[in-house]
Amino acid sequence: MNYRLFIARRYLHSRQRIPLVTIISGISMAGVAVGVAALIVVLSVMNGFYDVVRDLLVSMDPHVRIVAEPGGGLPQEEANRIAEQAKQIPQVLSAEPYVEGKALLVTVSQSEVNRVVVLRGVADNAVGAGLVAGEFDTSEQGMVMGFSLGQRLGLSPGSENSRAMLFSAQGLGQMLTRVFSPPAVQEFEVRGLYKLEETYDNTHVFIGINEAQDIFHLEGAVTGIELRLTDLEQAQQVKQALEAANPSGLRVQTWYDLQRSLYDVMQLEKWGASIILVLICVVAAFSIVGSLTMVVVEKKQDIGVLQAMGATSRDIRQLFLVQGGMIGLIGAGTGFVVGLGILLLQKYFQLVPLLGAESFVIEAYPVSIQILDLVLILGVSFGLCLIAALYPAWRAARSEPSRAVTRGH
Repeated sequence: MNYRLFIARRYLHSRQRIPLVTIISGISMAGVAVGVAALIVVLSVMNGFYDVVRDLLVSMDPHVRIVAEPGGGLPQEEANRIAEQAKQIPQVLSAEPYVEGKALLVTVSQSEVNRVVVLRGVADNAVGAGLVAGEFDTSEQGMVMGFSLGQRLGLSPGSENSRAMLFSAQGLGQMLTRVFSPPAVQEFEVRGLYKLEETYDNTHVFIGINEAQDIFHLEGAVTGIELRLTDLEQAQQVKQALEAANPSGLRVQTWYDLQRSLYDVMQLEKWGASIILVLICVVAAFSIVGSLTMVVVEKKQDIGVLQAMGATSRDIRQLFLVQGGMIGLIGAGTGFVVGLGILLLQKYFQLVPLLGAESFVIEAYPVSIQILDLVLILGVSFGLCLIAALYPAWRAARSEPSRAVTRGH
């Protein structure tokens, strides 16, 4: 065994005349362990919430969206050509045109109740997520809306109050100006309610793409094309391929681009929490400075003997760096095992439920363990321990053998 490792281990575990050194070393290890475990748990839970929000949003939003530049629609024939072109990309599962815009929703039974919504016209064979009532049927004047919006307006599938009217700004203008020959008003039947995210549920309504074209007066045109991929993490690659094939007049957006502000805030919260929790490891590292400095003071005579036996200043410095590394390794390893154990228990047994879980789509705190986060946490914590050991190691290496050996005689 390398003598530096042997001596460092003896210094760490030996029964010393001053037990305070051992206590401080134990506190340093415990501090590192607590910091590592807290970082692993908190980051994995925040990753879990990120994945839940992302999955909820992309269940209705596309993985990639192709739209015309602001100020105009995309001709139907051009949209079909681009959709067929997109389907040739291996990662693309489907590519469907859609229509989107703001509209006024007015209930038939209670005409005084109305609401401005984001109206989306989709293909009749579209598959919706999060359905809690009815089915995702937008064919022949069918309509699907959020559960909370349906409750607010008193609309539900299969009931007496299941019909509503939709008006675009152009439609309302025609109704006001063409008094003697007003345009025909289309009634829609609520056939399904979905429940995803509260803000989304309160604003988004789905109907057939042909009816949406009539409402927004987009005869022969669509708003854009929505793509679903085999893996949403490949969205950026697909975006680059589409931009290269269609360089002008089109805008390609990934699922991250569509909700960039929300995802950026969640990432900022994650790294903000990480920086705060790293302070626990920094405090533990400061205690390592104290404990190793006390070891240097107490073992000054032993250091002098080692130097007299031929140990160089570099050897002494490495000895105390090894001891600091051992403190970091034991502390980080313990924290890693504890943190990972807590996460696995939460993931498979849901030990900690969410308060008021009936208002959420999940019942317990979500967990998403990412290997990169674990490697960064272990690397940073171990690196802090090594940095903390630099000063005691430098001080020990400066000891003069003659004074150190004669000390105490």
